[in-house]
Amino acid sequence: MRPVQSTEPPPVAAPADGSRAVTPYHVAIIMDGNGRWATRRHLPRGAGHRAGVEALRRIVEAAPLEGVRMLTVYAFSTENWNRPQEEVNGLMDLFWDSFRTYLERLDREGVRIRHFGRLEDLRPDVRQGILDAVERTRNNDRLHLNVCLNYGGRAEIVDAVRAIVAEGTRPEDVTEDLISQHLYSHDVPDPDLVIRTAGEMRLSNFLIWQAAYYSEYYATPTLFPDFDREAFARALDAYNGRTRRFGKVVPEEPPVAAPVDSLAR
Repeated sequence: MRPVQSTEPPPVAAPADGSRAVTPYHVAIIMDGNGRWATRRHLPRGAGHRAGVEALRRIVEAAPLEGVRMLTVYAFSTENWNRPQEEVNGLMDLFWDSFRTYLERLDREGVRIRHFGRLEDLRPDVRQGILDAVERTRNNDRLHLNVCLNYGGRAEIVDAVRAIVAEGTRPEDVTEDLISQHLYSHDVPDPDLVIRTAGEMRLSNFLIWQAAYYSEYYATPTLFPDFDREAFARALDAYNGRTRRFGKVVPEEPPVAAPVDSLAR
């Protein structure tokens, strides 16, 4: 069961070198720009998606070193089925191959894998690859990696409401917390920071319930295959410089008075 939402800031971690005062506990990434990366290099779109997998591998390695404990990544949306069938088939092949190739390494590095989305609509081999990854890594705790595959924010809310209705809940008993308890992400904290690559300024149906609760947003023009640890750190630094208000009034710090000798000049 998901804990009741608090208006207090979530727990934060700190990077290993202590260089950042505040680091988000949970970072969500809309991994955009794989196709454009490939097109600019006169490569097939599939090459961009493969480069995106390598970029994600780098971020998964970097996240614990930067103090991040949870990553949620947008891998394939419910709307992505509308892409050309050849591209969809290639993506499914890539997902299956990625789980097979990286699972042992991720398990060894203490990464726990979770899946958010409609599992039943995925190709059987991809579905089994996800189930195997979730089961094998369930006791890991160094980094929590939530993979949104066949995921849509609206679909998630619809599925939650259907489950509530199926339980026979009276309308007057439906609360925000009850809906949260029936989301795919029912037992994880909402994202502190949502990053979108490739310069786009939209959510694209990603975590629309969770991110609405005062998540910070960061957009970068960097295409996802080029999104490395340095780019990731810049996003974390931007978060570090913000004040999260959670709907409250936070007093501004008074301006620092100039030294007396500087006024005499």
